[in-house]
Amino acid sequence: MSQSKLNLTIEKAHDNMWIVEMRDHHCNYACVYEPSVVMAMSYALDWFKKADKREAHQQVTNKAIKEMIAIDRKAGITTNMSDGLD
Repeated sequence: MSQSKLNLTIEKAHDNMWIVEMRDHHCNYACVYEPSVVMAMSYALDWFKKADKREAHQQVTNKAIKEMIAIDRKAGITTNMSDGLD
């Protein structure tokens, strides 16, 4: 991982479940429920290990979306509406 700023909260939820909230150094957030603290820690460790790979995938997706928007604008098929129907 490129930095060490990680946030992890594990709290008792309901019905013998634990809520696990995580935020990595790229500000990605996840919240899951696990049946034990051990499983919660295991999930969190795996999730944090994948932070940089997840960020790289997100950057590729963002670039593709930006390129699609540019193509749509060039073709003149976008509007200034925020209805998501462009």
